[in-house]
Amino acid sequence: MQYTRFIALGDSMTEGMSDEMMNGKYRGWADRVADVLAKSNPDFTYMNLAIRGKLLKQVVEDQIPIALKYIEGKQTLVSFHAGANDVLRPNYKPELSLPQFERGIKELVDAGATVIIFTVIDKVDGKGRTAELWHYRFGNFNANVRAVAAKYPVILFDAKGKEFLSDRRFLAFDRLHMNSEGHKRLANAVLAGLDFPYDSNWQIPLPKVEQKSKLVSFATTSAWILIFILPWIWRRLRGTSSGDGRSAKHFEPIRWPSR
Repeated sequence: MQYTRFIALGDSMTEGMSDEMMNGKYRGWADRVADVLAKSNPDFTYMNLAIRGKLLKQVVEDQIPIALKYIEGKQTLVSFHAGANDVLRPNYKPELSLPQFERGIKELVDAGATVIIFTVIDKVDGKGRTAELWHYRFGNFNANVRAVAAKYPVILFDAKGKEFLSDRRFLAFDRLHMNSEGHKRLANAVLAGLDFPYDSNWQIPLPKVEQKSKLVSFATTSAWILIFILPWIWRRLRGTSSGDGRSAKHFEPIRWPSR
């Protein structure tokens, strides 16, 4: 299908953190997908309403109403990736979040858009209570996403079977957001699912490398805790978010590419 518009909704992953910078903004997988979609339609426009740190409820209540104003049938592609920030919170309540997810998807589908949704990698390196909790929470989150995909006419991009993408070399130093290589690979996965030109190398795992020494690993982890984990905890204690005061990078349809 030839799309006339692409509207990207969500949080930091869809905003583009921590890809390369373009015109003072993170590029991200959604921008990369828009680059390819625009080649087949000179009238193509793009919106990216995603903002880092946003919870599922905020994406549904703040971003979807804006998107609904610009949906023009199946030729409007809408990506929806939200909920990971909720799952990471200590007070996560799936009985509230999971119905919110379905509500958002229903609104977009009812508006006539072509909707794409995602599962996430639900296993991480390491063992112990933290790894088990991560797998349990994100496993349930993924099960809900798949159930919604079975119920509504959406396109599902499923991380199952692509566990190699959990390789830390696809992540930025914060160990949470994708780096440029991660964004490139996700963009090509989406393009492949949409039947647009893509780089098939996205499916090739990186070669194995020697493990770092314990001293290097300790120093790296210590820096990670100091630079990212402690500020994250401090924001939680104050009830603030990294997205507070920020606006979407493309809050209305723009001709694409803009650069």
